[in-house]
Amino acid sequence: MLNKEEFVLLYEKYQAGLCSPAEIELLNNYRDELSLLDSNWNKSNPEDEQTVHDRIRQRLDKNRGYVYESKTGNYKWLKVAAILLITLSVGIGFIKYNSSSKQTNILKVAQKRPSSSINPGGNKAFLTVADGSTIALTDAKNGQLTTQAGVPINKTKDGVLVYHAANKLNANTHYAINTITTPRGGQYMVVLADGTKVWLNSVSSLKYPVTFNGNTRTVELTGEGYFEVAKNKEKPFIVNANGTSVKVLGTHFNISAYSDDKTVTTTLLEGSVKLSKADKEAMLVPGQQGISVNGNSAINVQNADTEQAVAWKNGFFLFRDTDIKDIMKQAARWYDVDIDYAGNLNNKKYGGKISKYKDISELMNNLELTGTIHYKIDGRRVTVMQ
Repeated sequence: MLNKEEFVLLYEKYQAGLCSPAEIELLNNYRDELSLLDSNWNKSNPEDEQTVHDRIRQRLDKNRGYVYESKTGNYKWLKVAAILLITLSVGIGFIKYNSSSKQTNILKVAQKRPSSSINPGGNKAFLTVADGSTIALTDAKNGQLTTQAGVPINKTKDGVLVYHAANKLNANTHYAINTITTPRGGQYMVVLADGTKVWLNSVSSLKYPVTFNGNTRTVELTGEGYFEVAKNKEKPFIVNANGTSVKVLGTHFNISAYSDDKTVTTTLLEGSVKLSKADKEAMLVPGQQGISVNGNSAINVQNADTEQAVAWKNGFFLFRDTDIKDIMKQAARWYDVDIDYAGNLNNKKYGGKISKYKDISELMNNLELTGTIHYKIDGRRVTVMQ
């Protein structure tokens, strides 16, 4: 069953025209089964739906634009008439972090100013097969796309690339290497022949054999990917990413290894992983992340903010004490824009959460409301100013 946040995210994705047919069907199936948090509405305090509906409206109107943490409460069913109210609560109010005093200012959301429209990214990727030919997955029809070394490759109605392992392996199968690449403004999911699921973020690529018939399951990642590795104790799964090797048997983890970042960060959500770089090794347990700095063999292990690490996969930008240039780097990848800076923007850090499926102006307006930056948009170029 969809929770409130999932429903709202899917609804916004639908409004942006980015839903797959399966997601539209899911949205329709649950449109009359929407749960809203209201701790004051319970059996001991019966009220009609309209009264609760009005109180929710008042609360959302008052608090729209703030960042919320979920709290335990009693859930009751309301009809789809509440959908538009819920969308109000998905917006964010950015928090400006003051690094010297550690104080924060939470600002209310004001009216949006007119701005050039730059739509969010979506499911876009290119598949390069063993002979070097390329298939644009965005434009390809659903169904079987091609066969590689006897392995059928299909695109599902959900926009997922799926490999079906052959019953009898072709002798040349392990030499058939495929690469899936996402451009700026793109993301995609692929199911490998062993059942491993990989979500690719924008400006990322994954190189892999069409099936795994050796002693290991080895792939190569650039950019960022989230992995749900199919368990196989006899055949470890290895991800090579910008000089760091991640070895697992079956687990869930995220790797961020963009070439324009200074680090490779592996965040573990489930199971265990072994990191190695040059002569250094480190083991992670769930809730930890390993960070290796480019040009240095050391691997630093620390507690992770797992929600933030996988926010991109779940359809959000999530910032916590994040530098403005790191925020804009993420925006550039997802919205396919170029970023310029003017003035002194050093040590400007922000916190907040916003749906990835909103126009870029939603992100920029909320940043501007902190009173610490301004911006302008010219075509696909965004200039951030002091």
